[in-house]
Amino acid sequence: MKKHNFSAGPSILPKSVIEQSSKSIEELDSIGLSLIEISHRSKEFISIMNEAQSLVLKLLKLDSKIYKVLFLQGGASMQFLMSAINLLDKRAGFINTGSWSQKAINEARLFGEVIEIASSKDKNYNYIPKNFKITKKIDYLHLTTNNTIFGTQFKTFPKFDFPLIADMSSDIFSRNIDYSKFDLFYAGAQKNMGPAGTTLVVIKDDILGKVNRKIPSMLDYKIHIDKESMFNTPPVFAVYTSLLTLRWIESNGGIVGIEKQNNKKAEMIYNEIDRNNAFEGFTKEEDRSIMNATFNLKDGLNEEKFNKLCEENGISGLKGHRSVGGYRASIYNALPFESIEVLIDVMKKFEKISL
Repeated sequence: MKKHNFSAGPSILPKSVIEQSSKSIEELDSIGLSLIEISHRSKEFISIMNEAQSLVLKLLKLDSKIYKVLFLQGGASMQFLMSAINLLDKRAGFINTGSWSQKAINEARLFGEVIEIASSKDKNYNYIPKNFKITKKIDYLHLTTNNTIFGTQFKTFPKFDFPLIADMSSDIFSRNIDYSKFDLFYAGAQKNMGPAGTTLVVIKDDILGKVNRKIPSMLDYKIHIDKESMFNTPPVFAVYTSLLTLRWIESNGGIVGIEKQNNKKAEMIYNEIDRNNAFEGFTKEEDRSIMNATFNLKDGLNEEKFNKLCEENGISGLKGHRSVGGYRASIYNALPFESIEVLIDVMKKFEKISL
């Protein structure tokens, strides 16, 4: 039985993407070679890389003359470090909305002064800070657009007179926002774009070259831009599978079409959380993520009984992050409506037998 995959990542991918990428392992496009045995300097892979980079900009409606696209390695965790070493000259501002924001803050402190502009730590990160003020000059402001662990999401993004940097790992390509407000954003592929192994970085190259430090070659955005993501051997399978997913997004109405589906899926699950007397949501309603719905059983109810129901119905990856507990339904782009319906049915069954 194919399970219903609510994992926070690595997450579900479109069936057609899995099928085509699997075939490429045996042979890529009838060239007589496997994808994973061709040279990354071959015309076949250069074509894959070029198309992937172009499609990123097309889907996000960004100008190729202004933005550069990189496919790197090391995950978003490497970008916590890399963004700071390239951009932090004196002082950086951060909005702290959870574990990943804190990790980015910790890395940035290695290179300069860090100011925590706002934080939701006082309420265990169950909301997005608003109406914050920035009173000191900063090199850039960093935020995490969607918080996978706690299930919060920024809904709006103001325009600043300094660079805006964002970790978009868990909501990239999921909603139609003005991506041009950002000077650099990055995302691990393993949520909405592909398998684990590559990290997307989209950057305005005019924000580079302003720090007074020697940057190691592998951490220097300028070098990776100049070498078109080929400074070292790229993760060919992850890039190719990301390309297939980007094509799938385009064929499903682009970001606008995908967002409509995601909003509907999120509405379905949140409506059930709010209606069902056995559950309660974790996040403030106005800040709820359309990618990660976090919720808990109400006090006194049997967790093992609910877990067993989920297992019997093929529901996988629903358990909340170890730092929070409870449950987390990750409803990424490729998750079908059928999976949402199965989860809702299980929640209704649990309510009926528990109350």
